[in-house]
Amino acid sequence: MSVVGGMAEVRRRHLAALAREVEARGLAWSFAGPGDSLLAVYSPRGRRRLMVVATPVGDGWSYLWPDGGMADVTDLTIAADQLARLLT
Repeated sequence: MSVVGGMAEVRRRHLAALAREVEARGLAWSFAGPGDSLLAVYSPRGRRRLMVVATPVGDGWSYLWPDGGMADVTDLTIAADQLARLLT
């Protein structure tokens, strides 16, 4: 497996974990972008949608979303709670 292929798999794994957390909060989601490299998160009742990316930062990974949103991937509940507040 190439380094790029390995990073893509790690990225998808992190996004899938966040998808489960936001779904537990009543939000909907879908993968987007080339190779499912983005997570689209939205409220089924609203029209607003946020795109989330997982990216390497230092020795770990972080989630990033518009307006300066950021959370470490080890803080899934914090990230999902922040997204839920923005979308509900």
